[in-house]
Amino acid sequence: MNSLMLVDTASLYFRAFYGLPSTLRSPEGEPVNAVRGLLDFLARLITDQRPSSLVCCWDNDWRPGWRVDLLPSYKTHRVAEDASAVADIIGAGGTGAESGQAEEAPDELGPQVPVIAEVLQSLQIPIRGVDGYEADDVIGSLASQADRPVDVVTGDRDLFQLVDDAEGIRVIYTARGMSRLAVVDEAWIRDKYGIKASQYADFASLRGDPSDGIPGVSGIGEKTAASLLGTYGDLNGILAAASDPDSALTTATRRKFAEAIDYLGVAGEVVRVARDLQLPAPPPLPGPPGAAFDALAERWGLGSSADRIRTALGATAD
Repeated sequence: MNSLMLVDTASLYFRAFYGLPSTLRSPEGEPVNAVRGLLDFLARLITDQRPSSLVCCWDNDWRPGWRVDLLPSYKTHRVAEDASAVADIIGAGGTGAESGQAEEAPDELGPQVPVIAEVLQSLQIPIRGVDGYEADDVIGSLASQADRPVDVVTGDRDLFQLVDDAEGIRVIYTARGMSRLAVVDEAWIRDKYGIKASQYADFASLRGDPSDGIPGVSGIGEKTAASLLGTYGDLNGILAAASDPDSALTTATRRKFAEAIDYLGVAGEVVRVARDLQLPAPPPLPGPPGAAFDALAERWGLGSSADRIRTALGATAD
């Protein structure tokens, strides 16, 4: 199938770390559960979906300064107390080291991230990141600029804003695990939230997301947000109604929006992913790995996970 698969790499390796036992170790005793789990995920995705290209998208800055300047609460609770422990985690892409911060991560996960990068490079699977931007922005740009169907693989519902049936962009949502993947298209979003996919960013701004430090509008939950968007179309339409004394909005709802007006002035820019980053065109999916990967597989004891990715990539060359 002539399609592009964009992987939210951190989303998958965090899931792998928590989903596989910490007893998975290298011959030297180092933890490799996140490394092995990510390879297992990629092997399954390649086998089941048969993309013609695959890109592992990276957080060169997981908490960009320009987003924090707009909304200081953005991801504040995720900042590691000891940033130096993981501030230099990878040369191919950072984790907020540009701003002197690092995302809080379990002690045994941090050392696996540079191994993941090295393994991906040995497989010739491209890693793409842009300084000052998150993986979500890389995904948004590659998806929006693609000339073929796109599958976005993530456990992050913020990327639902990219779903577009006409452009062939869908999300393979991993939140319930790899055995219960959800294929998110416009019908899925409409059934789940009662909104159009094109309204999702405004919906997220209204509802908020505590996991990202996005407060939302106090007293506006998912159902109310969906109802308001259904009536007024988008956030600008809602704000216009809130300031129009002749609109049908209640006094209480007007007050909620008046109190949140400063937040709403920046929320859209924070929540929306970039779509215009300049990135290299994704190359074709690589064939079977060679000696560089074999050496890493032996060094890190990747075992059956190495076998599965070899098989998956070998099948694409047939």
